[in-house]
Amino acid sequence: MGAHVFHRSTSARPPIAVRGEGSFLIDADGRRYLDACSGAAVSCLGHGHPRVAAAIAEQAARLEYVHTGFFTTAEGEELADLVADLSPGALDRVWFTSSGSEATEAALKLARQYHLEHGDSGRTQVIARRLSYHGNTLGALAVGGSEWRRAPYAPLLIDVSLVDPCFEYRFAEAEESAEDYGRRAANSLEAEILVLGAETVMAVIAETVVGATAGAVPPVAGYLRKIREICDRYGVLLILDEVMCGSGRTGTFLSCEQDGVVPDIVTLGKGLGGGYQPIGAVVCTDKVYEAVASGSGALKHGQTYNAHPVGCAAALAVQQIIREEGLLGRVVTAGERLQALLTSRFGNHPNVGDIRGRGLLLAIELVADRATKAPFDPALKLHERAKSEAFARGLLIYPGGGTADGRSGDHILLAPPYNIADHELETIVDLLGDTVDAVLP
Repeated sequence: MGAHVFHRSTSARPPIAVRGEGSFLIDADGRRYLDACSGAAVSCLGHGHPRVAAAIAEQAARLEYVHTGFFTTAEGEELADLVADLSPGALDRVWFTSSGSEATEAALKLARQYHLEHGDSGRTQVIARRLSYHGNTLGALAVGGSEWRRAPYAPLLIDVSLVDPCFEYRFAEAEESAEDYGRRAANSLEAEILVLGAETVMAVIAETVVGATAGAVPPVAGYLRKIREICDRYGVLLILDEVMCGSGRTGTFLSCEQDGVVPDIVTLGKGLGGGYQPIGAVVCTDKVYEAVASGSGALKHGQTYNAHPVGCAAALAVQQIIREEGLLGRVVTAGERLQALLTSRFGNHPNVGDIRGRGLLLAIELVADRATKAPFDPALKLHERAKSEAFARGLLIYPGGGTADGRSGDHILLAPPYNIADHELETIVDLLGDTVDAVLP
């Protein structure tokens, strides 16, 4: 067995996972792994939740698939109602996909069509940010700012303008206040719009809290409001990517609620279905929807598994459980607890430069020199070694490289389940401490 799967790494086959129990995964040898990252910030309810499993089984037995060109389903309609109810402001219309990457593709097409419906065909440019990630399909990869992911496929990607991220730890001046830094970072966007010509720009896309590429980087206060003002000034749509940080991961259904900002379009995935089924979503405002509804009458886009009934049933169960059990409040308290534990263990560590994040999306950044913030030599591949060392200790973490500039820098991302127990948080930090000590040169 195992001779035909094209695994992520061709050098070795990973262990076979056979079962999940709460915050733990169990392999074929019976070894248990504490899932401190929910896979890729996906398993928000942990593993093996009986209510979600029952919802999937019931739906599959009753109606496993219909094409959205012929039918809608009660599960898709009810899930859309719930997502719209949970979303702030005028975010009111929901298009379901099978992944976050597909949600990015659909959002970009919707943004383009919005302008076409208004007869504004000259708006073709997208502005994104360096050190960002929006998915691995070609369109999503093109609007991402992760250099090492983009490089092999650069000849295949559409041209996209990349501006400075809002990454205070790395890019704020020594004496610069957070407010002044946020203003400066936002101004780089306005400058790029003016260079390109405002009449050519269709959308700005940004992660509300940067996830995998830079490691749980939240925006400074006021930054996103400034971005919103700039987009409104020039008639540009604002797309916020909340595939990782949304669906409750940071303590509110959308993380941008904490910044007082409502985008024109937001993308969801990962925690929306909690890993029980592949599902993502694009949520847009009435303004964007009405441009299509009163114009051509159809989004010029579609895929086979849009609004898959079993995926919608699973996500509906996940989101209902989060709501009924008050797990957004648990995310806040558990996030505060985890941050306090990380600060206690690493707050004075000479090789941990920053501890950051929001809710249960947190990270530590490893540095060679805490005073200068100098990163380690990327040839050391500390983040890769950290993953292996943690795995050997029965801990699953989500590390990343290129944190500082796309090439250098290492961070470790943590995104445990929303319902994780306090003692499990303590175990995570204990094992992470051992891991960091083991990999440092």
